[in-house]
Amino acid sequence: MNTPDIQLTDQVAVVTGAGAGIGRAIALACAAVGADVVIGDIVPERCEEVAARVREMGRAALAVPTDVCDTEQVRALIGSAAARFGRIDILVNNAGGVSPRPFIEQSERSWRRHIDLNLVSMLAATSAAAPLMIRGGRGGSIINVSSIEGSRAAPNFAVYGACKAAMLNFTRTMALELAEHGIRVNVIAPDYTVTPGLRGNHTGPVDPASWIRPSDQQEDATARRIPLGRAGTDTECGNVAVFLASAMSSYVTGAVIPVDGGTWASSGWVRNKAGNWTLMGDVIS
Repeated sequence: MNTPDIQLTDQVAVVTGAGAGIGRAIALACAAVGADVVIGDIVPERCEEVAARVREMGRAALAVPTDVCDTEQVRALIGSAAARFGRIDILVNNAGGVSPRPFIEQSERSWRRHIDLNLVSMLAATSAAAPLMIRGGRGGSIINVSSIEGSRAAPNFAVYGACKAAMLNFTRTMALELAEHGIRVNVIAPDYTVTPGLRGNHTGPVDPASWIRPSDQQEDATARRIPLGRAGTDTECGNVAVFLASAMSSYVTGAVIPVDGGTWASSGWVRNKAGNWTLMGDVIS
């Protein structure tokens, strides 16, 4: 292993949804290994906070408040990155979200909002960034943040799950279409990850002091559902994204990497209170 292969020195990363949670962790992880970072997020103060953190690491940052449901704003984000830095080496399509409800109770307006947020935003950013990478002639890395829900049934998350499944297929297809240009395209697929949104901090500054704390019973159920015995952290997703952005993964493209503590592998197996694995999902006994 050549340690410098993990470095992203002087590369430029564009991260959508970078103001909090997984996107923020990816932006900071890229800066930690030498990348300059363009932060796109719908909440302006979150953009600025992450940009300040990147600068504290000695890297350049550009905060661009962006509503990814507006494709013109997505293109403007990519254009701003190119204008400021003259290059884009890494694109992380992280922005997304969901409001759970049964599909038959979901309005068409809600369908379209979920599709714009979780799928169209990725298409728009990729279509704008990939030509810049090609013209740069240095190759590049596109990392799409999907979800375990893209690979399994997702009751109450039907449209979201469909978008995340589409993301997997789009990633594999782009891996083939862009391979001749040295651009690698991969997916990370998290499951239960502690983020501000998961803890009720949806808007405004990221403030862990305001987060909703799970009960002991909820924590116990989570620990028994996940093979590694705990929820994931956003930093763990950031670490995998850096691997996929770096030369450490130079022969990896079209891959889906679960960052889920083993829940995809477990496929319904959970621990009961005695600590034994059961396929019936009995987390009470």
